Amino acid sequence: MLERSSSWDFSFFLLASLLLHSLVTAQLAQPSWQTLSGSAPAVIAKGGLSGIFPDSSLAAYQFALTDSSTDTILWCDVRLTKDGVGICLPEIKLDNCTDIIYEYPYGKRTYSINGKNTSGWFSVDYTAKALENVYLVQAIYSRTEKFDFIYQILHVEDVATQIKPPGLWLNIQHDLFYTQQNLSMRSYVVTVSKRVIVNYISSPEVAFLLGLVAQFKGTKTKLVFQFLGDNDIEPTMTQTYGSLLKNLTFIKTFASGILVPKRYIWPVTSDLYLQPYKSIVLDAHKAGLEVFASGFQNDAIIPYNFSYDPLAEYLKFVDNGVFSVDGVLTDHPRTLSEAVGCYSHLDKNNSSDPGKPVIISHNGASGTYPDCTDLAYQQAVQDGADFIDCPVQVTQDGVPICMSSTDLTKTTTVATSAFRGRFSVIPEIQKNEGIFSFNFTWEEIQKNLTPSISSPEIDFGMFRNPRYKNKGKFMTLSDFLAFAKDKPLSGVLLKIENAAFLVERLGFSVVDAVISALNITGYNDHPTQRVMIQSSNSSVLVKFKQQTNYNLNYRVDEYISNAHDSTITNIAKFAHSVAIKKNSIFPNNYNYITGQTGVVPRLHSAGLEVYVHILRNEFVTHAWDYFMDPYVEINSFVQTAGVDGIITDSPRTTKLYRRNTCSKLGDKLPQYMKPVEAFVFDFQPQDPEDFYAAFSAAFQRPIPGLVLKRAMTRLPKSRCWFVGYSSSDGVDVANKFSEDWQTDLIVGKHDCRHYTNDSPSLRAGKLPGRPDIDGGITGRQTRYDTASSGASISMNRPESGPPRPFTGVAISPSPSTLPTVLSSATLAVFFVKLSLRFTAAKSLLIEEL
Repeated sequence: MLERSSSWDFSFFLLASLLLHSLVTAQLAQPSWQTLSGSAPAVIAKGGLSGIFPDSSLAAYQFALTDSSTDTILWCDVRLTKDGVGICLPEIKLDNCTDIIYEYPYGKRTYSINGKNTSGWFSVDYTAKALENVYLVQAIYSRTEKFDFIYQILHVEDVATQIKPPGLWLNIQHDLFYTQQNLSMRSYVVTVSKRVIVNYISSPEVAFLLGLVAQFKGTKTKLVFQFLGDNDIEPTMTQTYGSLLKNLTFIKTFASGILVPKRYIWPVTSDLYLQPYKSIVLDAHKAGLEVFASGFQNDAIIPYNFSYDPLAEYLKFVDNGVFSVDGVLTDHPRTLSEAVGCYSHLDKNNSSDPGKPVIISHNGASGTYPDCTDLAYQQAVQDGADFIDCPVQVTQDGVPICMSSTDLTKTTTVATSAFRGRFSVIPEIQKNEGIFSFNFTWEEIQKNLTPSISSPEIDFGMFRNPRYKNKGKFMTLSDFLAFAKDKPLSGVLLKIENAAFLVERLGFSVVDAVISALNITGYNDHPTQRVMIQSSNSSVLVKFKQQTNYNLNYRVDEYISNAHDSTITNIAKFAHSVAIKKNSIFPNNYNYITGQTGVVPRLHSAGLEVYVHILRNEFVTHAWDYFMDPYVEINSFVQTAGVDGIITDSPRTTKLYRRNTCSKLGDKLPQYMKPVEAFVFDFQPQDPEDFYAAFSAAFQRPIPGLVLKRAMTRLPKSRCWFVGYSSSDGVDVANKFSEDWQTDLIVGKHDCRHYTNDSPSLRAGKLPGRPDIDGGITGRQTRYDTASSGASISMNRPESGPPRPFTGVAISPSPSTLPTVLSSATLAVFFVKLSLRFTAAKSLLIEEL
């Protein structure tokens, strides 16, 4: 699990004039799909973009629509309140997905649900009005908590009327439980469907769906039977779901489709590898039933066959050449939209490979097989790498070999072998003790040691390909060059480190050994393949430049974004390209991108190509901005930063990115494939120095002004989050800001500061009249109109109590405070970051200018 980070400490802000672009999503015409209807699989956003925002929150729903395909269906898990109002919540217990324990600390109850006693806070104990002060939180604790305690619980009708989704899916569970509480879920669903358009209704209870058949016969609303676990008991028929699956003819009598966990379709072994697919999709289609698959998340451990590539998993269900499911339910609808809209039918569409960015393997395909083994190199070639790499190490008997580290404990089984006593400390190489290659002969390594796969994110429980963790053979440099010579590659990359140590301590010149090996294998005269030499030691590259014509790459392990121009000029004297770390291009803070440096164009201006390293598929290596999607990360580095090459553990991912069918769409590029952009939106009052402007804002009076928009040359340094929405698209709102703009900004909940300008006494103690609750502090809201017509701001003044786990600034909304804050030269000027993921027509991220 990811650890939660502490709050940011950014600048205070007032009201923003918030708006975003119009969204135009266009997709390539695809060949006929193998779905029941022949149409593309449906993108179903579970609780919206719940992989980032709290499930079923306003922001989650809005971003799901604006950052995914234009026909995305919004999913709502319907719960009933005490007074029969339908609300959207991911769980029947509120204590894991809301902050209800702080608002109603004595509200814990125990109910029998499907025959099991369940304790917690339940919606049936509260009226809809009572839940207005309850806020949503992220229910999966490995996800970001930055959007907790911001969004209120939505009614089903709010989702339909405020957000206006192209499709609405209501999922109904525990109908029997609500019946026991004298509430009728069936009556509610029938009633709400008369007021708003409901496209799908699903339930795991046969009796519930049977009771709806007559009401929805002849309508466009589809009934879908949801399967739970194979061995789970369906509560109204007391049969297992596995047995019901054998009777699709019966299911067809009351449903037009089935919703099944993904493992019903592609079973998985106990050690997390795919088994052959089941015939369920083909059988259901034959019976006239649509099939929807559930259980998809970018930030889950998926079968090792996919090497942590979530898009590859989606393709297995929507474009495998045999069948396609009719829809997919996911927490990350953007990635599914990419899979359906841009990465399916690549061969049928004759998708070409533009060849950019250059793909350079990192220790071969080390995301799949042990570093620098024959299997890793074979896989890298098969996956489409342009250059495969060999980190050159040296043995005791002077044999150059390919090994990711000269410390054999990192990638071999030496620490558990008979040679485990050869530990030593060599400060020139590393601070910690190790067992080094130059203390072994090549024969000793070859005969006594086995490879050990690298799992750099093992602390998060993310292992790589366990079945093959010790497979493959080590290779000498000569073996590597011979292997690569006749492969469809652009060339080879040879990495050289510790050259000075090897010469001074061992009398071995690794530079001369590499040049000799290249001469012997004929690479100097190779008609198509190039040789690239990489080193973090400039003297090594200078020596190669003096003796060869190889392409030279300078690896910079330090943060280079603020390098002096003279430094860059000097690098260009001995190198043709540089390899820099990700954070030199996109710095991040607490796993959020905080800006874009200008290092890439500066290096380009000096004539240097730029390669970024190291890109990995594991979602914990991605900033939140990338939605745990490696393709979003790649797109950011290629389209926004303009890098020339990607150094990666998983060449297949970048190769697939290069082949996507949307890359040539130009202005019609779908929103979910667009690179990061940054804009400034300014609300400029007609008279910004007028004291009465602030005075009018405090007394709910409109202030005339103008919204201005301009593009930025770089991303802002810091970022906050969603504060409001508009009833119209962004461009229209910019022109008609004073007419229909609405916001729900709550100072103290939506900005990014700690309680720094309030009394320390407000940061500790007990809630007045309530028991001491860890992590709890509540606030009372007072509403004020702000500096534009139709806009409003709620200032949240916390009561005494222990710190609540949300970021915010506590201010006193007194008449003496407001004029001071509001009467500035520009009343509200903010950065708005519109990224590949966070480009919304109705909701957005903001930050102070």
